[in-house]
Amino acid sequence: MRAQEIFTIGYEGREIDDFISHLKSLKITRLIDVRELPLSRKRGFSKSQLKRRMESENIEYVHIRSLGSPSKIRHRLREDHNYDQFFSAFHNHLAVNTEAIARAHGYIRDGTNCLMCYERSSDRCHRSAVAQKIKEYDGNGLKIVHI
Repeated sequence: MRAQEIFTIGYEGREIDDFISHLKSLKITRLIDVRELPLSRKRGFSKSQLKRRMESENIEYVHIRSLGSPSKIRHRLREDHNYDQFFSAFHNHLAVNTEAIARAHGYIRDGTNCLMCYERSSDRCHRSAVAQKIKEYDGNGLKIVHI
């Protein structure tokens, strides 16, 4: 059952048209943006442009800022490249943002949802930790699919 899945995607290296085609091929009905700052130098991926485009493609756009990686944590990763430390700090951030996890979980009851951030590789992106936290909150075997 599709409601028992949550997808994740990074837009790194993708063009907006291909990105949308990929979402549509998987019948994604809601894109949940988990960037703290939903800005991008890549055309079409800043919040207002992305929201308009998603709506024109019949895909709901939702931004949950508090599920983004705080700038302090991101900047430290850029300096030391220590992913273990990054994910540890980010897990602590999520631990105090249970309302945001509950909000994201609320969306999985209907439609086909996809968490979005920048990094192509899910194992190097905070969205994988967000998806895992939503899965734990769900408690019913929610399947995470990284696309």
